[in-house]
Amino acid sequence: MLNNVVIMGRLTADPTMRHTYTNNVPVASFSIAVDRRFIQGREKEVDFFNVVAWQTTAEFACNHFTKGQPIVVQGRLQQRTWTDEATGTKRYAVEVVAETLHFAGFKRENEHSEPAFNEEFNPYAEDAA
Repeated sequence: MLNNVVIMGRLTADPTMRHTYTNNVPVASFSIAVDRRFIQGREKEVDFFNVVAWQTTAEFACNHFTKGQPIVVQGRLQQRTWTDEATGTKRYAVEVVAETLHFAGFKRENEHSEPAFNEEFNPYAEDAA
């Protein structure tokens, strides 16, 4: 089986960090706006994807990405299920679980710590902090 997704877009807001109750594991959530392929004579269409990142990937997202910044996310799709307490209705959400994050823009001249174009963060690499 294969569950792999790669999306490129712009962050709709700054990533938000929280921690799990039981083990205090960092988790970040953010949304990406992805333009659809433009077709002559039609208005531009945009899809919005919710992304969740865990541990060092979550910390990296919160420390290095901000609203409006282009980003490439490589990961997998995950479906969550829960019951709405108010209505008793079963609810579903599909989100991207980020495994690696890539900078999709050019290095800003006033920020020396941001990786240059097309550099990536891979939490599984030996030198990842």
